[in-house]
Amino acid sequence: MQNLPFEEIEQNKKLTFPVKESNKSRFIGKLRYWRSLSLAGILLLFGALPAMIVLQIINRRMRLYPLCVWGTKIWIRGSGIEVKVSGRENLEADKSYIFIANHHSYIDTTALFAYAGKKIGLIAKKELLKVPVLGRGISFINFVTIDRSNPERARQTMDNVRRIVDGGYSFGVFAEGTRAMPGELLPFKKGAFHLALQTGAAIIPVAIKNTDYLMGKKTGVVNPGTMEIVLLPPIETKGKTVEEDLPDLLLQTRKAIAEEFGK
Repeated sequence: MQNLPFEEIEQNKKLTFPVKESNKSRFIGKLRYWRSLSLAGILLLFGALPAMIVLQIINRRMRLYPLCVWGTKIWIRGSGIEVKVSGRENLEADKSYIFIANHHSYIDTTALFAYAGKKIGLIAKKELLKVPVLGRGISFINFVTIDRSNPERARQTMDNVRRIVDGGYSFGVFAEGTRAMPGELLPFKKGAFHLALQTGAAIIPVAIKNTDYLMGKKTGVVNPGTMEIVLLPPIETKGKTVEEDLPDLLLQTRKAIAEEFGK
């Protein structure tokens, strides 16, 4: 196991880890990248868009959810990436959770959605609303966006998330707030932990591994291989408060994820 810098973990500072190096042609990697984007566009235009129109007409919007899970898995596999999930034994069938994960790649969001083993919504950046078809479609499947520049709207969004969790859904949040560069674990923001404490749902720390190599930020390439989603033991939030317990929950969650990367 890699020796972890204790001070940086305890103080919520940026951590760095080794990144697997590709011995494959960068040109081929770029071709795979554009193939992956093209496949995503095809699935959105010829799969998601017609389904959205029909389901909107018949008022069955949430029927899009299983279709999106299916389409997401096709996209990931079509991009040359396999998914290995461990830790599902940590989930109870009748409970909702707040999945708090690290974030290196676009593929993290779709993989957590499709492979977490729970019906799950996600908190995403508001910029996704500008993406044709996708921006409209995410509202069908309990993806919500937060406008941090508008506190009142952000509060309303969090109220909506609490209602969704109360209705039996889990929620996924990428606590760094943005994609990290390959080999980095950025400081965690507090919003995910506010959500967990306000809903009373247990936190599942999630280590998403190897996606910085497979489809890392600003690399512009896709490398074939296997990503890992590690669902770590739950951290209970019931009986805890924002004022007294949020900092400890943040560090406890981040430490669990960091230690998984250090293995």
